[in-house]
Amino acid sequence: MKALVLNENSFGIQGVEIPQIKNENEVLIKLKFAALNHRDEWIRVGQYAKIQYPSILGSDGSGVIEQVGTAVDNSWIGKEVIINPNINWGNNPKAQNRAYQILGMPTQGTIAEYIVVNIDRIKTKPNYLTLEQAAAFPLGGLTAFNACFNKGMINQNSKVLISGVGGGVAQFAFLFSMAVGAEVFVTSSKNEVVDKCMQLGATGGCNYKIEEDMKLMSKAANGFDVIIDSACGDGMNLLLSLLKQNGRYVFYGATRGLPKDLNMRNIFWNHLQLLGSTMGSDEDFNNMVDFIETHKIIPIIDETYNLDDAVVAFDRMAAGKQFGKIIIKI
Repeated sequence: MKALVLNENSFGIQGVEIPQIKNENEVLIKLKFAALNHRDEWIRVGQYAKIQYPSILGSDGSGVIEQVGTAVDNSWIGKEVIINPNINWGNNPKAQNRAYQILGMPTQGTIAEYIVVNIDRIKTKPNYLTLEQAAAFPLGGLTAFNACFNKGMINQNSKVLISGVGGGVAQFAFLFSMAVGAEVFVTSSKNEVVDKCMQLGATGGCNYKIEEDMKLMSKAANGFDVIIDSACGDGMNLLLSLLKQNGRYVFYGATRGLPKDLNMRNIFWNHLQLLGSTMGSDEDFNNMVDFIETHKIIPIIDETYNLDDAVVAFDRMAAGKQFGKIIIKI
């Protein structure tokens, strides 16, 4: 089969053996679509922990089950499914355990023609979605679901700021917050992304590079109940200053690194909560899929590339040109 393989000195499409079912609870999936996450790019450029070679990347995928293990009901054959990228989350619903991994390095990922996973990693594709759309959700959707609802506790009465809305997780945080009726504001370094979100129903938005516009937006909103962010860095103090008393700052990454200092007085005086978040439990994944089906959420797709052009797709993500998910057609 064809797969996108990362070797120590190369990265590209190559032929590899089709994986085989080795456990009675496993299934073989003919992948139809995969989607990229920043995790994949960080692995490609060596900015991820414990990278192993060779690796087939990709955590998001949808496809059709072709074979099943002896303990799996044959009725699964032919079903269209999406894959839960969690591996060994553990028993604590609030945080992953030490053995936790994510699909796609060191285990084989989804940017390949076939994959074998345990049947408990499978969820039937919601009928309203195409396989292309469904592939966009797993990692980003799960991360956003945990950040928005378990940590941010967003509801119809919330005023929410999604910082850097152009990213994959951030777009789902935007769509999920909108779906529950929250009043949603956005920032981006690209004015066209802000404009698109306004067309999709955002109450307000601005370019985060213009500090005065950020302050004016917050003033117009009378402050935010929740801020969802993945950047951190020296912009944290500004974002924290935009929260109401008892506000929640939820962050699922630190792409701008650590802040040089934090205004601790602002944090304790205003009873602010800083809440770290990662993906989410298996229960969260199931709840996320049920949520998107209930609200008929359609992902924002940036571009779709053929498998042979997967490296070009990575280059687009590395350049930060996308708004929404980049899809690979297998």
